[in-house]
Amino acid sequence: MLGASFIGLEVAASLRARDIEVHVVAPEKRPMERVLGPQMGDFVRSLHEEHGVIFHLENTPTAINGRKVTLKSGGALDADLVVAGIGVRPRTGLAEAAGLALDRGVAVNAYLETSAPGIFAAGDIARWPDVHSGANIRVEHWVVAERQGQTAARNMLGYRERFAAVPFFWSQHYDVPINYVGHAEAWDELVVDGDIAARDCMLRYKRNGRVLAVASIYRDVDSLKAEAAMEH
Repeated sequence: MLGASFIGLEVAASLRARDIEVHVVAPEKRPMERVLGPQMGDFVRSLHEEHGVIFHLENTPTAINGRKVTLKSGGALDADLVVAGIGVRPRTGLAEAAGLALDRGVAVNAYLETSAPGIFAAGDIARWPDVHSGANIRVEHWVVAERQGQTAARNMLGYRERFAAVPFFWSQHYDVPINYVGHAEAWDELVVDGDIAARDCMLRYKRNGRVLAVASIYRDVDSLKAEAAMEH
């Protein structure tokens, strides 16, 4: 498995459930640290190791030849199957050729309208002004794409409806669900309520004292309350 983020580790969990040996190769020091922080990253690693996953972190593949994956560290792994969960980049070539404003994606306003009047963008490619964080954000989760598609369609019909839904997603690892509400690309304070190792916790990601996002394990009611607070 190449990549130790959500897709990569969800695949790893699915394969381990089928008793398939899994090695995870990734450049980061901790799984999911960029999104969830170091404490949750350490927990996710230990959870997968409990289920037999073998990590090769701070490492990358340099070649895949037949059934052998050569690592930058100098070692090699035999593999019948290699899954690459290494992320994507938005394809903005068409938008750029059309003269639309870009911002690490296609820039849209609160109505999901691009810099060209009457032309809308939604989903993974759209970067919009998020009312909760006060930043322009782009989110690659299917619920956001679904909701933005609905809002964009209504605005094509002239409703002039602002997109103000709170982003959220969940990730299942064996019997442990990780729920995430909001969006925090960076934070200056991380508050942990509960016990991560005991799988009963809520983490609040703050910047300048304001909660931008929360992640939780088995705190569904608290997660819903956090989402409602962000919506209002």
